[in-house]
Amino acid sequence: MINVTKTYLPNKKNYQKYVDKIFNSGWVTNNGPLVKELESRLAKYLGVKNIVLVSSGTSALEIAYRTLEIKDYAITTPFSFVATTSSLITNGIRPIFADIDTKSLNIDPINIEKAITKNTSAIVPVHVFGNACNVEAIDKIAKKNNLKVIYDAAHAFDVKYKDKSILNYGDISTLSFHATKLFHTIEGGALIINDDSLVQKARNLINFGIENTESIPNLGTNAKMNEFEAAMGLCMLDEIENIEKQRERLYFTYKKELDGVVRFQQQNENSTLNYSYFPIILDSQEQTLKIQKALNSKDIFPRRYFYPSLDTLNYIEPKQFMPNSRDISERILCLPLYPELTKAEQMEIINIIKAVY
Repeated sequence: MINVTKTYLPNKKNYQKYVDKIFNSGWVTNNGPLVKELESRLAKYLGVKNIVLVSSGTSALEIAYRTLEIKDYAITTPFSFVATTSSLITNGIRPIFADIDTKSLNIDPINIEKAITKNTSAIVPVHVFGNACNVEAIDKIAKKNNLKVIYDAAHAFDVKYKDKSILNYGDISTLSFHATKLFHTIEGGALIINDDSLVQKARNLINFGIENTESIPNLGTNAKMNEFEAAMGLCMLDEIENIEKQRERLYFTYKKELDGVVRFQQQNENSTLNYSYFPIILDSQEQTLKIQKALNSKDIFPRRYFYPSLDTLNYIEPKQFMPNSRDISERILCLPLYPELTKAEQMEIINIIKAVY
């Protein structure tokens, strides 16, 4: 069976060395030495100043909203994983959608500006499949309207924009380190915070809002990363360059073999790739389902990612209609892409798509 992704497991002996350290210290959570080491190494590797590790990408978003005290309305994209929207709602923030650009698949800055009202407090864009948003346009809109910007950068690990980490844009960028990601800590995530004065506040918020043993100034939660997850992250970081190289090979094979057959996401010309995903866009939903069925019959499982468009969720208020997002969500498939995918398996996928198309 070939799934859309497969969790990468690093060298077992290397992981065991870190686990031995945990057993020797007896420190398993609450900002242990491996969490601190991973934060330090990631900050250097990614080229960012302040990184706070958390228990999930969703927690990272929620802590970002609380850290920046986002209220009322936030403008976001309808074309994303559901956590981008649900994390707003569960924090009492109403998502207002701005439709996407059908080429880049990212939120369209023109539509952001149209959606701003006196109740808007933030913009929450997504670097979809790691493709950098139009960060300059979004920054200009935010400054003009005194809005905070939280980038959902769940897919954008190690992506650079004009030779600078894409994670340095906005007030806060959030990462997901879920097991399906390019870089993972089994479960986990991170906040990249540009304002030094907010880092300790975020650290307090992930530990129930506790400032010290006698002071709890903010409503917090338990969103800490544990030592076993940090150990996995350290092992992954040891192998990350090789992981990216293997993904790059697969990515460009798909690109070469399917060029002129299907449509691809238009990449930001100033942005690097991290080869996390390989989405293809078909001519119709009917064709998409036909190809999906043909692949499934051979135990190959691509994913309709992202589907459905988030503006169709029944708990969204007010009701909104985003035609571009709905159209793309009906015609997109993410093809299997992970280091262990063999050349023969990849060519089987490619040949089925060509045959059905």
